Amino acid sequence: MQEFKDIKYQTHPQVYQPAEDTYLLAENLQVEKRSMVLEIGTGTGIIAIIAAKEAQMVTATDVNPYALDCAVKNIVTNKTFNIELRKGNLFEPVEDEKFDLILFNTPYLPSDDNEKVYDELEKAWNGGVDGREVIDIFIKDVKDHLNPGGKVQLVQSSLSDSEKTLEILKKQGFDASITAREKCFFEEIMVITASL
Repeated sequence: MQEFKDIKYQTHPQVYQPAEDTYLLAENLQVEKRSMVLEIGTGTGIIAIIAAKEAQMVTATDVNPYALDCAVKNIVTNKTFNIELRKGNLFEPVEDEKFDLILFNTPYLPSDDNEKVYDELEKAWNGGVDGREVIDIFIKDVKDHLNPGGKVQLVQSSLSDSEKTLEILKKQGFDASITAREKCFFEEIMVITASL
């Protein structure tokens, strides 16, 4: 059992372990009281658990079945029962639902075919050749799932062209900016916050 702030959590070898990017998002969440929150790619569930302290309801999704199993255990351990878990990719599990806040620690690392390992864990970090494969699909659809005045917070790296993300979000009518950043090894990790 590991601990972050007052949250106790366990991990699984096939689930993305909370790291600098997770903690950066956790410390910069903008969750309003009684809001409806969606977290895509919940992993161990710790972001959903933190968000659930303020939110009315958190819907947390993941494409990885091991992540959902792990998140269930952590939700029970932390007694955060206003979280609903759903399996699926990106917005598939929520179809036409809308939220006040959408959170996503994106798979942002650039990688090519000979770096693929083809396991459940890979989906958490592999962002395709330019690191934007999943980010671009996500930001194309995110506005359709936000309530008026809604907000999105996503994590990405300087390696996956954060300026392009800001540019696309602004073209869609968002007020978007980098609200947190942290230098790590060969990259800078950042939280981009965008409001309608």
